[in-house]
Amino acid sequence: MIFQPTLDFALQQDEQDELKQFRGEFLIPKHHGQDAIYLCGNSLGLQPRSAKQYIQQQLNAWEDNAVEGWFMGEDPWLSYHKQLIPTLAGILGAKTAEVTIMNSLTVNLHLLMVSFYKPTSKRYKILMEAGAFPSDQYAVESQVKFHGFEPADAVVEVKPRDGEVTLRTEDILQQIKDNADELSLVMFSGINYYTGQFFNLEAIAKAAHQAGAYVGFDLAHAAGNVPVKLHDWDADFACWCSYKYMNSGPGGISGAFVHEKHFNNTTLDRFAGWWGYRHDKRFLMAPGFQPEVGAEGWNVSTAPILLLALHKASLDIFERAGGLKKLRAKSEKLTAYFEFLINGINQSAGDDVYRIITPGNAAERGCQLSVVCKNNARAIFNYLADNGVIGDWREPDVIRLSAVPLYNTFADVYNASEYLFKALTTVK
Repeated sequence: MIFQPTLDFALQQDEQDELKQFRGEFLIPKHHGQDAIYLCGNSLGLQPRSAKQYIQQQLNAWEDNAVEGWFMGEDPWLSYHKQLIPTLAGILGAKTAEVTIMNSLTVNLHLLMVSFYKPTSKRYKILMEAGAFPSDQYAVESQVKFHGFEPADAVVEVKPRDGEVTLRTEDILQQIKDNADELSLVMFSGINYYTGQFFNLEAIAKAAHQAGAYVGFDLAHAAGNVPVKLHDWDADFACWCSYKYMNSGPGGISGAFVHEKHFNNTTLDRFAGWWGYRHDKRFLMAPGFQPEVGAEGWNVSTAPILLLALHKASLDIFERAGGLKKLRAKSEKLTAYFEFLINGINQSAGDDVYRIITPGNAAERGCQLSVVCKNNARAIFNYLADNGVIGDWREPDVIRLSAVPLYNTFADVYNASEYLFKALTTVK
């Protein structure tokens, strides 16, 4: 498509957008009485209008049924989570039995590494990308120390080449090959939180298995943003959060994937809890843990119904939108238009005043564009915020801006680009 740097063009695209009605299903923050330009779904998705209704339904069930709510009413709590699984499995490219909903992301990462980080004196290393989100770094560091290894030796970080910001797939695969004899686990983000790079997870999984290692993915910035095929890509495990692109509330409940090939693997360790016990015998309260078949066998604690209700409010919108296929098509176009507008500012300025470090190839990114400001970075970020453009700041000079297809518009990114342009002459 040939883009045009005009508001009329942006409004025309919005009018033709077959997903335009879904913007109205979200509550958009106000700035001086008008909708803010919210471009921070990479950090926290907007609240669905239906969220209060979904929460109220469960509060009513609690009021009416008290403890019997687990077994009676329109949505008995004991099986409430099962309503969410099919949509979630579609988003993650998984079979329904391979997906469960539980805990928070880093808790799930630890629980899954209990099963899939099984170091020996020879195979003990974990390979991950340098600059992964700190929580992943801390989790991996603590896991290797728990097993008696030194992080400086046991954690292999793949870094960009000198003068580059993002990783080359061939360098990741080469590092896996170079460490093949000592690798126990390859643990990679789906999308790097800082650069917005979407990694070739299929190739990484294949290389990890060829090296004799397990492979797991943190999909915090990928789930609900880009298409993934966890089952077909043969990932051993994955986990994600729900509060970014899946709009399920601050600190919203997380999820986990375990490939079906591991369901009957009795050699895998796990930290067990009553909620993961086989369903048909759970209430016998018998000693000796017998896991439920499937990913639910990794559950530990009782399902938090109010968090599940928030998650369901958003997933039901995904379902009505037709899943990720249509959303991804709009996302690619919306992000490409934003990139076009920012590049236009650079052309007008005769300099890369806003350097996009996110890959230009649509297959290597999601919604997020990470923009390095050449001058006055923090002041420009503050100027955007003062004018109702809500993005995300990362030290020392990066502004993350994400146009989410469920609720952002072409007019949003056009107007945001106008403020970026005005900032060049306004901010000192």
